[in-house]
Amino acid sequence: MPHTTEHHIVPLKVYFTIFAILMIGTALTVQAAFLDLGAFNTPVALAIAITKATVVVLYFMHVKYSDKMTKIVVLGSIFWLLLLLCITMIDYLARSWKTYG
Repeated sequence: MPHTTEHHIVPLKVYFTIFAILMIGTALTVQAAFLDLGAFNTPVALAIAITKATVVVLYFMHVKYSDKMTKIVVLGSIFWLLLLLCITMIDYLARSWKTYG
């Protein structure tokens, strides 16, 4: 089966909008760094970072306009990243169990 590639032309206005969103996200990150949110510091910072990363992947990496296989590969990569982070956290949290001596 021959594979045809279709190029999606993104208007320049979209790139300026995404740039503005990322700059607002950066400003929010800086503001959140100076606020004392207690236990919510990390979740807020991660939420902002995940939002910015999602925008970059969808628009600058053109995943939004890609075929289904590319989207599956991206989702599979996110799944494996989360799996490795979970395994790392399990190891980190289990170090205090002192099962020896």
